Formats: sequence, C-alpha cells, structure tokens
Amino acid sequence: MSRRFTVTSLPPAAPARDAGPESRRHSVADPRHLPGEDAKGDGNPKESSPFINSTDTERGKEYEGKNMALFEEEMDTSPMVSSLLSGLANYTNLPQGSREHEEAENNEGGKKKPVQAPRMGTFMGVYLPCLQNIFGVILFLRLTWVVGIAGIMESFCMVFICCSCTMLTAISMSAIATNGVVPAGGSYYMISRSLGPEFGGAVGLCFYLGTTFAGAMYILGTIEILLAYLFPAMAIFKAEDASGEAAAMLNNMRVYGTCVLTCMATVVFVGVKYVNKFALVFLGCVILSILAIYAGVIKSAFDPPNFPICLLGNRTLSRHGFDVCAKLAWDGNETVTTRLWGLFCSSRFLNATCDEYFTRNNVTEIQGIPGAASGLIKENLWSSYLTKGVIVERRGTPSVELAEATPLDMDHPYVFSDMTSYFTLLVGIYFPSVTGIMAGSNRSGDLRDAQKSIPTGTILAIATTSAVYISSVVLFGACIEGVVLRDKFGEAVNGNLVVGTLAWPSPWVIVIGSFFSTCGAGLQSLTGAPRLLQAISRDGIVPFLQVFGHGKANGEPTWALLLTACICEIGILIASLDEVAPILSMFFLMCYMFVNLACAVQTLLRTPNWRPRFRYYHWTLSFLGMSLCLALMFICSWYYALVAMLIAGLIYKYIEYRGAEKEWGDGIRGLSLSAARYALLRLEEGPPHTKNWRPQLLVLVRVDQDQNVVHPQLLSLTSQLKAGKGLTIVGSVLEGTFLDNHPQAQRAEESIRRLMEAEKVKGFCQVVISSNLRDGVSHLIQSGGLGGLQHNTVLVGWPRNWRQKEDHQTWRNFIELVRETTAGHLALLVTKNVSMFPGNPERFSEGSIDVWWIVHDGGMLMLLPFLLRHHKVWRKCKMRIFTVAQMDDNSIQMKKDLTTFLYHLRITAEVEVVEMHESDISAYTYEKTLVMEQRSQILKQMHLTKNEREREIQSITDESRGSIRRKNPANTRLRLNVPEETAGDGEEKPEEEVQLIHDQSAPSCPSSSPSPGEEPEGEGETDPEKVHLTWTKDKSVAEKNKGPSPVSSEGIKDFFSMKPEWENLNQSNVRRMHTAVRLNEVIVKKSRDAKLVLLNMPGPPRNRNGDENYMEFLEVLTEHLDRVMLVRGGGREVITIYS
Repeated sequence: MSRRFTVTSLPPAAPARDAGPESRRHSVADPRHLPGEDAKGDGNPKESSPFINSTDTERGKEYEGKNMALFEEEMDTSPMVSSLLSGLANYTNLPQGSREHEEAENNEGGKKKPVQAPRMGTFMGVYLPCLQNIFGVILFLRLTWVVGIAGIMESFCMVFICCSCTMLTAISMSAIATNGVVPAGGSYYMISRSLGPEFGGAVGLCFYLGTTFAGAMYILGTIEILLAYLFPAMAIFKAEDASGEAAAMLNNMRVYGTCVLTCMATVVFVGVKYVNKFALVFLGCVILSILAIYAGVIKSAFDPPNFPICLLGNRTLSRHGFDVCAKLAWDGNETVTTRLWGLFCSSRFLNATCDEYFTRNNVTEIQGIPGAASGLIKENLWSSYLTKGVIVERRGTPSVELAEATPLDMDHPYVFSDMTSYFTLLVGIYFPSVTGIMAGSNRSGDLRDAQKSIPTGTILAIATTSAVYISSVVLFGACIEGVVLRDKFGEAVNGNLVVGTLAWPSPWVIVIGSFFSTCGAGLQSLTGAPRLLQAISRDGIVPFLQVFGHGKANGEPTWALLLTACICEIGILIASLDEVAPILSMFFLMCYMFVNLACAVQTLLRTPNWRPRFRYYHWTLSFLGMSLCLALMFICSWYYALVAMLIAGLIYKYIEYRGAEKEWGDGIRGLSLSAARYALLRLEEGPPHTKNWRPQLLVLVRVDQDQNVVHPQLLSLTSQLKAGKGLTIVGSVLEGTFLDNHPQAQRAEESIRRLMEAEKVKGFCQVVISSNLRDGVSHLIQSGGLGGLQHNTVLVGWPRNWRQKEDHQTWRNFIELVRETTAGHLALLVTKNVSMFPGNPERFSEGSIDVWWIVHDGGMLMLLPFLLRHHKVWRKCKMRIFTVAQMDDNSIQMKKDLTTFLYHLRITAEVEVVEMHESDISAYTYEKTLVMEQRSQILKQMHLTKNEREREIQSITDESRGSIRRKNPANTRLRLNVPEETAGDGEEKPEEEVQLIHDQSAPSCPSSSPSPGEEPEGEGETDPEKVHLTWTKDKSVAEKNKGPSPVSSEGIKDFFSMKPEWENLNQSNVRRMHTAVRLNEVIVKKSRDAKLVLLNMPGPPRNRNGDENYMEFLEVLTEHLDRVMLVRGGGREVITIYS
C-alpha cells in the first residue's frame, strides 16, 4: 500500500538572492526533498512534518525584512509560520495505491495532469463501504440455521454480544482515527503507531491473515450458492450413496474454489480499478436482497408463501427423492404407492416389506413459512442443538418411537444434521458477519473530512447492521418453521435457500443477490489484503517480508497478491465454510482487541499528543471491548485462540529480535516510561534487602583516539558477572569542553554500545565530557543512575603504567577514585592484568577461583565467585577460600567455623586456613621501603628539569643497588627474582630502576585520557593481577598495641649498624611493606595456578602525602599473579545465611 503524500506547490515568493536556478527548480511538491524520507521512523513522509527543513528553496531564502532579524539563524532550519500554514493548506493525503494509479494514467505524452483532492463524504466514503463489508455470506447462508439451532433467545444474545464488541471497537477506533491524520493502512497503521512496531507488525499480519481467509470464506460461499442453489448439475464429483454426499460436496468446492480464486486473482492483477467500479453494483445486490427479506416478512403476515414441508412422524423429509407427501395415492378407483413408499419399502407393491418407523407413523404436510402472524415465535424461542448424523425433528408433533433403537439408514430421505452444534461453535461461525468495520478507516485518504466522517459513518453502519441482524433473528424465528430453520441447505423446501423462501417477490432475488455480493466481497478481500501486506513490508519492520513491498510500476502489489492467493488457497482446500469462519474470527478478534488496547493505553497515559476530536470515548469502554474480544476468542474456539496468539507472539518476538528499530511515538513507549517511573519511585522507599542485593555496576572504560574501547575484556567480565541481571552502566570520560567534543562523545557512545551488544551486556552507556579526568570520573560516580536505580559497585582496571606517567596524574586519579567510592559507600572492583581475563567464547575446563579473605567486607568476596560460576566461562572452576590465622588464632577452629558459615550460606567451596607467624623484617622489605620513599622524594622535586630529574634518579638507584650488594649479598637473589620490564628506550633494566624512569615513548591521546582504573593501550607484557587488603580501625588499634615493631630493638640496632640508609625509614611504611611481601609470598605459593584470585583491597592512607606509597604496596601485594581482582566492600552486608 502506498503511504506517500502530495503537497502542491506553494504560491510564488520572492526568490532568494543567492538561490541558483537549480535550487529554484525544486518545489515543496517534490517528495524527494522531504526530510521525512531520511528521518528515523518508517520512511513515511506523512508522519514527519513536510514543512520543517523541507526544501532547498526554503533553505536558500533570505528574510530581507528587519522585523525577524533576531531569528535569522533559526530560519536556516525552521520555516516562518506563514510558510508552514501555506503548506498545510495545500496538504493532500491520497489513498493507498491511488497516487501511483493517477500518475500512471495521467502521464500521457510526458505531461502530468494535476491530481484533484478527493471529495467523498460520510455516506459514500464510510457508511456504504462499511455496510458492504459487514453484510455478507453469513447473513444469507447461515443466519437462519443459527436461529434454528440456538433459538431466538440465544441467537439474540449472540448477535448482541458480537455487535457490542464491534461497537466498542468502533468507538476506540474513532478516537484513534481522529487523533491526527491516519494515512491509508487502517487498523495496522493505528495499532502500530499507537502500540509500537512489534504489536503493529504482529497484529497487522494477523489482520492480513484474517482478511485473506475472509476472501477464502467468500469464495466458498460463492461456490456453495452456485452448486447448491443455482446449478446443482455442475457438480463434478457425484456421491454413490447418501453417506458420500458430504465428501463429494467438499471436493467440488475445492475444485471450483481454486478456479474462482484464480479468476479473481487475475482480475485483481489486471484491472483493480474495475473492481472498485463494480463495488456499487455488489452493494446494490446486498441492499436489494435485504429489502426483499423485509418485504417477504411483511407479506407473510397476511399472505404466507406456499412452501409445504413433509414430515414422517416428527421427522423432516428431504424433497429430493419424491414429489407427493403421502404413502399411497388414488389412481381412479385404485390405490397405488407413491415414490415416497419406494424409498422406505423393498418394492412398490402394497405387500412389500417397509421400514418399521415408516409403517408405524403417518405422513403429514405443514407449511414451512407460516408467516409472522402465526404465533410460531413461541416455538422457536429455545435452542435445539444437534449432534452429527441425527435427523432434524419437529418438536410437539406426535411420533410412534421404536421399541429398540435401530441404526439409521442414511439412504432414507431424511434431513440429517451435518455437524455437531453448540453455542460456542455458532459464535465462531456467526462473528465474521459483523466484521468489516475498518472499511471507513481504510479509505481515510478518500474522505473530505476523515476526522468527522470515520466516527459518524462507522458507528451508523454498525448501528444499522446490528438492527438488521437483531430484527432478522426475531423475524426469522417468527416466520419460518423450526425444522426449516435447522435445515442448513433447504432440502425440505425443494433445495431452496432458506432465507430465499421468505423473500418477496421470489427466492431468486436472494440467491442471485447473495451470489454477486459474495463475489464482490471476495474481490474486495483479494484487493485489500495485498495492500495491507505491502504497507507492512514497506515499513521494513519484518525483514523477510520486504520482497512483498515491491510491485508493478504503478505500485500494484504483485508479489503480495501472489502470496495472498496462496494463503487463500489454504482456506479453499479446507472447503468448509463452517470450518473457515472460526479461523478468520480469531484474527479479526485479535485485531479488534488491540485497537481497544491502543485506545485504553493512550487514554490512561494521557500523552500530550492524545487529543482526539471524537469525544465520546472512555478507557473503561475500551477495556470492556478488549475484554469482550478476548472472551469471544476463547468462546469461539480455545485452541484456535491459542494458535492465533502463538502466531502473534512469534511475530512479535521476531520483530523485537530482528526487525528494524522504529520510533513512532507509540503508547508502549509511554507505558514503559510510566512503569519505569512507578518502579523507580518504589525503589526510593528504601535500600534493598540483603537477600535482594546484587552488584549494580558502573564500569569505567577508556577510549582511544578513534573512540574505540581500549580494553573490551572489562565488558566481557561484566557480562560474566551480571548475566543480564540488574543495572549496568558503562561510563567513559573525555577531556575537553562539551561544545567542542560533543561529536566525539557521540561516536564514543556508539562504539561502546556496539561493544556492549557484542559482549551481550544489557545496560546503559554514559560518556561525560569534563575539563579533567578526575572531575569527570567523580561526576559519573555521583550522577550515574536515576532515583533508586543507582550503581552500588564500581568496576575499573588497574593503572599498570602508573609509574611511567610523566605528570603522575594517573595514580593520583586512581587513589581519588578509591577514596570517593569509600565516601559514597560503594563497592570497588579493580582488575589487574585485565587483558589476560577470558572472553565470553572461552571456557575453563578446570581450575579454581581463589578467594583470600583477610578482612570482612560484607561478603563481597563470597558473592562474586558465586555469580561468576553461573557463567559458562567459569562454570567448571571450583571455589577455594583462604583465610589467614595469626599467632594467637586457633587455625583448626577457624576452619571449622568457616566451613559451617559457608554451609549456611549455601556456597560450596574448599576451605584452607593459612598460618602466618611473626617473623623478622627482611632486608628485602627494607630495601623495597627505601626505594619507595626515595621515589616519593624524587617525585616531589618538580622544580628540576627533566634531565636533572633523571640524573638524580639514576644516582639514587645506583647507590641503592651498590648498598645492597655490599651489605646484604644474600638479598641480591630476591631482587633478581623481580621481573624485568622493557623501558621506553628498549634497554632492559631492573624493576626498581625502571619504576623511577618515565616512559618517554608512551603515546598520548588528546581526545581521551585513561580512566583511573584503565591500563593504557600499547602495554608491553601483561603484569600479574593484584590482591586487596583493607586496614580496618580495629586492625590499626591492635597494631599500635603490639608495640613499636615486631622485631627486637637489638635486631633493629644490628640492622641499622649494617645499613645507615635504613635509620630514617618510616616504621609504618616498613610494617606495611612487610605485610605486603609476606602475604604475596603466601598467595603466590598457594594460588599461582588459580584462574582468578580475589582478595581484599587495602584502603588508601588518610595522609595524602603517602599516596604513592599506597600504589607500591598494592604492586608488591599482587606480584607474580596472572589474574587478580582487588575487592573493596561498600560498608554493608551483601550476603546472608537467612532465607
């Protein structure tokens, strides 16, 4: 279906002084220059304003007057109000396919004729098309049978429920249709723009399937009228006996139905305009037939038609095999048997053996159409449901029943029930007779005033058809004998159409009228369904359907017509009108249900754009209509309803997964916002309980000059840790100003989102531009999240080359990050050697995750490996927990207590208690402390030049190395075991020396600085991951109470006499370095082969003068380990033993 629009040329205006002839050639009428074509959406220019940023001509205009000089810059992108109003006045909206037809027909001789605006009113544009689509095959072929089976009371309830459903849907549809311009597309357009592309595509395709099966139903009705009432001799398949008549009829309908479908599809393909021209003829047939029925009812009140019914006892006889309703006849003075006698007896003689029931009961004849004044309405009030194969019997007529039940002979001329009937089945068969209410909205482009005509015409059409249906139920029950009503194919009335027997002046009026009306309805279905599929295809929301958006040069949906014909053939092969009707009922009911849902959602959300001109609606009516549609779906057929909902659900999920992203301002987005707001307000009520606590991550990443993430392994770890649950915010900081760096920030955000999608990280991305890195990270930590949905954990990489940064700002930023997370009561995860962490495709077939639990951090160390082991990367790794016992601790009891604690936590892990006895502080520890403090002193000498600084560093390190060789040669082995790294100039030097020299070759990134926790790009060999140790207040007090030093005073004097450089060392730093060295030795010994090591991260010193020493402690603590995650708790319990 075409969804373009045409805007005629604006009145001539003063040409722009700078506009050349090329720009003047383009006008607003040229749709190629409308921004809606490229705008995000469905590619439909009608949905985007054609007047903002509309044309090159308007862009080139200069507003010479001085009155609007203040808005000169805005006028480059926004038009003047006068230009906007002028364009709106000339706006036209042609219906689906008409624009292409007009262009093809008017492009004769290369000269295009102007297209005139459509001028159809309410009566011709909406009312009559709705009447034509609502009245159809069910009214003529099945309504009398429904009344006969269900009775007047139940039939009235059935009609009332179905008509109420369509009336409520029409009210909701009127509200949506008058809330702005509705281009051709009808219900699909309304639902998709109100509930989003997923719902729109799913329901649109269901509506398409319903329209397609409706075409099959109309074709089957056409064939039934043709073979049963017009030309019975045309049947190809003949039944050998009565039992095979049903199968032969179905085969005949399959053959003729396929032929009729082929002819109709050819007509639609060749000349669809002829279908539209004959629409009035088909409509005239429908109206004439209905008028003939009412005329027959009036006539029957004083002159009933003569349609005698033959009864044997109370059993109805079929008129096909006999002419006289009697057993015997008088031929002169002689008694002879009739043809009816021959059907029940073995011969035509009086002494023949006859059927026992035939012998015991008399043959009577009654009038099939007694008339409205006969009082028959009392007899037809109540239902007479039948099972398949039983004889249609007349209630109240005396009958001599047989003593023993004998099997029925299907060859006897009785009227048999062809199917088992019940109320829900009748609802499914009847409901298609009230569909077709969308005809007005589908023709919105043809209307003079669609927002006025659609509600008025549709509601009036439904009121008219409802009145006709309800009156027909009552009149049929009052005028026609019950056995005739229950005779589906009119066998008791000489094979006449039952409703035709009531019509005046002749039954042929109804037969011929219904034949042409069903033909016309079938053609209309084959015309409308392909255009609906074409509209869905052109929207691009279902990728595999895009091929059906193409067609002939004039826009005719050729491929969509072919698919429609194939699907319609499925209904033809079913061959039973009663089986096809419930199928299309499901699809129409689902469509109507979502129309009501769309109106209810828009009304409840009170979106600013919800301003329908139709005022007589309410969300309760829409909700009632939606509930009624859903109930009718399951009343008609619960298994068909489930299948239809499954199809719609699969289409919905497919569009959600593979479909193109569309932003149509739909109500589901508004509903999501309302739900999110409600949930956020609920989260504000208080912090989550410990049982519900999970890490809500803020992941800090760094991007390079091309705005690509430097270390994607961080996001891999995030995916493994989160498994799609909870909140994840990936943040990055760009240095600069917002005005200058906004495009780079957008590119960085897109790059991060692509990586998040590739790593299956479900969350949000936030890129902050700040004058410096430290402030940007602080802003992310403070402002990340919304309301109660905020991060509680920060994940960051270790700044590996912190020693080599010339300005030494990297490690300062990192320490400030640690302090800010502590102040904000946020947990902190620091990954060391993040480049060695596994990606999502990798799998560990064995190994362990080692947890070094030094101090209690609220249970973070226990929770993290438990979450990691849920991911397939870490699933086969076992969990080991190590804790450290001091001299005064009972290690055996500690192990028992820890095992019990883990049992209550429902965590499976191996437990080991490591004993760390007091020992002397080694010379290696003193040397590490000495080098650390010397480095700290050097870094403060910022007034020196770079060369002077390097010479000073070189002299100090040379002196330090010489002192170690002279005084303590045994410790040289310890120093040599320290891994060496490649310096900036390529010369290998010991670690202590390399740590003091700046990396002159480290690349700098002008657009982005490394986040505090990111390892810079282009590193050499990866450094082992680090462990985390926290010095709590209790630990500090205990340390002070122990005494000045774990080493005896004599020992210290002996050391100082050996090395004078150690005399002035800070004893606190010595103790801390001793702890780091000893703990590192134990961890390396126990966990060298572990796949991941998690340990407590010590807090930064309160005195900022020792910040650089803190970084050195962490480096020593995590040496010689491959993958380390330092964990610092957020100050609350995150795991509990209680349920």
